Amino acid sequence: MDFYFEFEQKYRGSREQIKSRLSAYLPFVQKCRSLYADCKALDLGCGRGEWLELMQENGIDAAGVDLDDAMVAYCTEKNFSCQKKDALAALKEAADESLCIVSGFHIAEHVPFDILMQLVHEAKRVLKPAGLLILETPNPENPAVGSCNFYNDPSHIRPLTPVLLSFLPEHVGFHRTKILRLQEDKRLHEPENLSLFHVLTGSSPDYSIVAQKQAAQNLTVEFDSLFQADYGITLEELCQSYDSQLHQLIDRLNSTICEQSSRIAAQEQELNELRGLIMNTRHRTLFGAVEWLLKKIKRT
Repeated sequence: MDFYFEFEQKYRGSREQIKSRLSAYLPFVQKCRSLYADCKALDLGCGRGEWLELMQENGIDAAGVDLDDAMVAYCTEKNFSCQKKDALAALKEAADESLCIVSGFHIAEHVPFDILMQLVHEAKRVLKPAGLLILETPNPENPAVGSCNFYNDPSHIRPLTPVLLSFLPEHVGFHRTKILRLQEDKRLHEPENLSLFHVLTGSSPDYSIVAQKQAAQNLTVEFDSLFQADYGITLEELCQSYDSQLHQLIDRLNSTICEQSSRIAAQEQELNELRGLIMNTRHRTLFGAVEWLLKKIKRT
């Protein structure tokens, strides 16, 4: 095995885990499948073929390309349609409007930006009307990813922000683009006892852009609900939740302090009243003793 294949095997996650993560795109895929009986997909940098397998299971005729010999051999053993080929070359060989889906999972961060721009241009050409371009990449909005985890892979060039990657298909002329933030801990959507660690590591560690090619409205309208939905959790949302919990804690502490202060003030008032009562009692007792003594002196 080569280094990169072994690295992927150890740190990428099991094929079952990756297939489960990729299933987030099935609602988009199924819409494409309903539009075109002959629904074909091309996966750029197909790796171990999780997406190819998922597409087969959902009635999509999917092929993949990769430059890694071990990845291509692995996919071939799995009977997936896979070739050793450059991603851009594979797109340039595809006919106009011949594909429904072009995908690249964790490939964008591996190529120079000018190549990435060409990939997006070619994807627009080869996609059918309402076809989809899917590009997934590590999310540098997550502080742990952007400052550390991204650099675990020596073949990564640089992180791509959601703003930049989503603008690229817009610039090229796609009809619309949606950012999908992915893979976060679902419990953080309704967080309790949110910690600073959650803020620094909890926002969606991956994201993708799903770009749709221009088409007649009767085709694109089928995708409206998917493009209008919200996906994942942002660093800003986690910070807001953390601040909210912190303010609530401070409010509870202030309330407790006020209650304790009021209780202490009431106790001090009671103590002062008791002290005054004791002093008055002492005065009365001393006055009575002096009177008794004077009376006794008079008798003598």
